[in-house]
Amino acid sequence: MARASLWASISPGSYASNTERMENIHDGDGTPSSSHQNVKGTAKWATSLESLLEDPEGIKRFREFLKKEFSEENVLFWLACEDFKKIQDKKQMQEKAKDIYMTFLSSKASSQVNVEGQSRLNEKILEEPHPLMFQKLQDQIFNLMKYDSYSRFLKSDLFLKHKRTEEEEEDASDSQTVAKRASRIYNT
Repeated sequence: MARASLWASISPGSYASNTERMENIHDGDGTPSSSHQNVKGTAKWATSLESLLEDPEGIKRFREFLKKEFSEENVLFWLACEDFKKIQDKKQMQEKAKDIYMTFLSSKASSQVNVEGQSRLNEKILEEPHPLMFQKLQDQIFNLMKYDSYSRFLKSDLFLKHKRTEEEEEDASDSQTVAKRASRIYNT
């Protein structure tokens, strides 16, 4: 699979399922649980890298940032590993393992990630793949992103601009809601 098609197969939407389940938790009275009630968008992204990676829009913005820093391959590798863990078919698993290896890990990789040398896999392991074969490397990349690029992302113009836009939209929406309530009160 070519580099472009590997990246195209990485579906950020599939990482939102845990978030959606958490947002659908209700208290005993049927109202949404207060712990996740109003945390959305940039506010949610700022809580943790995990929260950012659960949101397709967050992934998109983080990728934009990493691309500017010439390290987009880190999040792409992490996403590819997440997709890899979900594969059940052995033949598909072998193909995806080889794609990941050739794209991110081999010495000739088109988008080589920066992992410890002794942690690199050799091609023989690709013959008998298993869902967690990239876990150690994925954890290294996650920690690299968490303790390095993520904190810079939260301070970046890209993040701050998106946050301001989101806040302005929310303020406008709140103003419209207040105006609608006022018109209902005075029109009754």
